[in-house]
Parts: sequence; structure tokens; C-alpha cells
Amino acid sequence: MTSNIPVLPIALASVARAFAGLTANAARWGKAFAQARRNRREAHALSGLDCHMLADIGVTHSDLRDAFSEPFWEDPTALLRERALERRRYRAAFSSTETGFARPPIDRPARQCV
Repeated sequence: MTSNIPVLPIALASVARAFAGLTANAARWGKAFAQARRNRREAHALSGLDCHMLADIGVTHSDLRDAFSEPFWEDPTALLRERALERRRYRAAFSSTETGFARPPIDRPARQCV
């Protein structure tokens, strides 16, 4: 006694599923690559700014050099964002009066600081 097992439709379904997975992975990779390229182009525009404008953002020229030294598929804006947040947290920690490390007022000269 033999039974008919539908081998062909099952095989085609698994091949179609594998092809759909590969297509989805390729689309995801292409989208990530395009986003990284766009972010690199925008970060490259920051290199034309002077030190004072970069300081307003919370970034230095050395941060830009570090960001661009990474491989081209890495997002340079991620490193720049981390550095800016670190500086912001550092300033906030030392500018609060609760910790006792209050900064002197701007109009007072540095030699009169206690």
C-alpha cells in the first residue's frame, strides 16, 4: 500500500519562504546602509563648522576625527551623540549646588574663587 505525499508543494513553500527571508534581509541591509551613508554625509557637514559652533552642539573636532575613523558602515553620528551626552552629564554634575561643586558666577574673576 502506498500513499501519495505531496512533496513538491512543501518543497516549493520552503524555497519560497527562504527566498522571502533573503529578500527581507537584503532590503534591511540596503536600508541600513543608506541610512548610515546619509548620517555620514550629515556628520561631514559638521566638519565645516568652527570650534565655537561645535561647542554649542557639545562636540569637538577631535570627536569628529574619532567618528570618521570608524569603518564606513558604522554610523558616525552615534559616537557624536554619545560624546555630546557625556559632556552634558559632566557639566550637569558639576554645576549643581547640591554636590558642593558649584561654578563661580561669570562676572567674578577666577583668582577670587574660593
